Amino acid sequence: MVLPEAAAALDWVMDKSLVLGYTKIGPALRRRWWPDDPAPGALAGRHVLVTGSSGGLGLATARGVARLGAVVHLTGRDAARLDEARASLLGEVPSARVEVHVADVSDLAATADFARRLSLEVPRLHAVVHNAGVMPPKRTTTPEGHELALATHVLGPHVLTYGLREALAGGRVVLVTSGGAYGQRLDVDDPEYAAGEYAGVTAYARTKRMQLVLTELWARDFAAAGIGVHSMHPGWADTPGVTDSLPRFAAVTGPLLRDAESGADTAVWLTATTDAIGTGGFWHDRRRRSTHYAPVRVETPEQVGRFWEFVRGATGVPTPGA
Repeated sequence: MVLPEAAAALDWVMDKSLVLGYTKIGPALRRRWWPDDPAPGALAGRHVLVTGSSGGLGLATARGVARLGAVVHLTGRDAARLDEARASLLGEVPSARVEVHVADVSDLAATADFARRLSLEVPRLHAVVHNAGVMPPKRTTTPEGHELALATHVLGPHVLTYGLREALAGGRVVLVTSGGAYGQRLDVDDPEYAAGEYAGVTAYARTKRMQLVLTELWARDFAAAGIGVHSMHPGWADTPGVTDSLPRFAAVTGPLLRDAESGADTAVWLTATTDAIGTGGFWHDRRRRSTHYAPVRVETPEQVGRFWEFVRGATGVPTPGA
């Protein structure tokens, strides 16, 4: 969509100012020119998987696609919370079809098994929205030996997406990332964050940068199967991911934080729109954005290649070196 010159200029200023673009001010202004909502029933009967959907942005995304008629598959680590999420969703969308799956995306072997089982249950999957997220207060490794944020945001989603590749043919993949990725470079020398002093916020942002690179790699690899791949960031939303993990930030920005539905809007739109949006994009408020705040510390092709080899080696899919 080509914006009028004045709207494009305002949108650019809002995006670069962060406060104007990332808070609830952003959609309040941008909805005047952003693309149309998906048509009612746009996802009728189609299956959509949303990871990390027991609350916050994940549940808001599930609610959004359910309102468009999707059969929604919720995943999370806590069965009780998933049941509560399902009940909440059905309370707001009584006609929704909702399935729950206890699954921990940071467990690579279990995730591969889940993908196999879901592919048998749902041979045609319209979309997977990767929303599961963590911000560990200290460096934590999974039983398989991977740093937890990396396993949750990068390696697990990679295993799940490739495990669902045949079911997703002609469908879509959406990664819910973060504007925090702008503050980090792609670290191919220490992807497991084993060196130096560990900080949860940094670990989170590092892996969100990796997700932006992974989006482009998946888009290239899945093009022949007609699978569209996009990443998006939700802005600053009033969800547990912000209020619990960043309490000081939430206290300062509280009056300006978006609600969960506003944060999830672009993920829902990317899942359901019939607009020609291509593949490999990074989106915010229904518009494609640059993957770097400024043209500095941009990853080189050599770094991207090393990262791709690392992901394939750590997960075994697709075959390393292929």
